[in-house]
Amino acid sequence: MSGSATMLTVRVPLAVRRRGGAGKMLVMPGVLAAPARVDITMVKAVARAFRWRRMLEAGRFATVKELAAAEKINSSYVSRVLRLTLLAPEIVEAILDGRQPEKMTLPGLMEPFPVDWDGQRKCCAGPALCRAGLPIRTDPQCR
Repeated sequence: MSGSATMLTVRVPLAVRRRGGAGKMLVMPGVLAAPARVDITMVKAVARAFRWRRMLEAGRFATVKELAAAEKINSSYVSRVLRLTLLAPEIVEAILDGRQPEKMTLPGLMEPFPVDWDGQRKCCAGPALCRAGLPIRTDPQCR
């Protein structure tokens, strides 16, 4: 380089959003392709739900209460997490790949949701239909 210094300014439009209690910096849409953001908490919960379901189906535990006692956690929590095994396959894949809607959170998924997959898609298909991770409950199926 020569003796004269040159200044370069780079501007990247970012937004800071609260997600899971922590602030996340997000690249504004249409500016740069942002990499998928895997929510480890949701991934662990989904993995745990399917593990617990396998244990119950295999007969390792006869009831949710027995399973909860073995895991040393509350049986109502086990029941709510087990419901995640009822999510539509593409919703589970989106969670595992980090492609879930921005406002989808684990507490939101722990709320009651439709058992049928079409109802789930209608209730929480994307950011426009999700508010703070909870399905918008205007559709009667979303109760």
